[in-house]
Amino acid sequence: MNFFYVLNSKSLKQFALIVVVSFFTAWFLYVENIVQIPVFSSKDGPKAVYKGEKGVALTFNIGWGDKNAEPILDILKEEKVNATFFLAGAWAERHPELVSRISKEGHEIGILGYDYVDYSEVKDEKISQDVSKAKTAFEKLKVDNILLARAPTGHFNQSALTITDQYHYTLVHWSIDSKDWTNPGSQQIIKKATSAKKGDIVLLHASDSAKQTVKALPEIIEKLQKKNLKFVTVSEMISNADSKSKEVH
Repeated sequence: MNFFYVLNSKSLKQFALIVVVSFFTAWFLYVENIVQIPVFSSKDGPKAVYKGEKGVALTFNIGWGDKNAEPILDILKEEKVNATFFLAGAWAERHPELVSRISKEGHEIGILGYDYVDYSEVKDEKISQDVSKAKTAFEKLKVDNILLARAPTGHFNQSALTITDQYHYTLVHWSIDSKDWTNPGSQQIIKKATSAKKGDIVLLHASDSAKQTVKALPEIIEKLQKKNLKFVTVSEMISNADSKSKEVH
C-alpha cells in the first residue's frame, strides 16, 4: 500500500508539473500574439521587420533582367494592387524607365543594396559601401523618401542592421517565402504565397530568374482577396509601429 502511495504521489507531482508547463507555454504563445517581441535584432539595437499587424504586403525583389518587371506591373495595375519593390541599385541604373514606372504607379521602392552582396559574410566597410552606392544611385534617379532596405541575398547580421539604420533605412525581411526563384511550378508558388495571413510580408521576385511568377500572380491576388486581406505596402503595414522583429545572434 505504501509503495502504491509513493508512486501515486510521484504521478500527481508529474501531472501537476505538466499542467504548469502547459499553462505557461499557452500563456507565452498568447502573449507572443498580442505583444510585439523583438525579432531579428539585438535587444537595444535596430530591428529588421518581418511581419506587421495589418493587411498583407506583396514584395518583389529585382536584381537583374527586364522581362518580368513589366508584366508584373501590368497585372498589379489591372488588379489595382500596390506592392513594395526592392531594387538593386545597379539594376535601377540600367532600367531608369522601369524605376520611374514603379514609382509613378504608386508602388513603394526599397533598396536591395547595389550589388549581389551577402551582408552576413563581408566586412562592415563593404556593407556600408554597398548601401551608400545604392543610395546614391536612387538619388540620381530622383527617387526620394526611400525608407526601406533588404539584404540582397536575404542574409544579414547585427552589423548590417546597424549600418542600414545609420542610413535611416528599416531592414525588411519576410514571413512568407514563395520560393518562386526556384521555379517549382506556378501552383506551388500560389500555394506558398496564399498561405499568408494578416500581417504577413510575402517574398516574390520580378527578376528574370523567376520564370513562373508572372503566371502565378493573378491567382495569388485573387485568392488573397477572397481571404479578405487588404494589400498594403510595407511602410503602410508597419506605420503603426506594430511590426515584429527577431533577435540576431
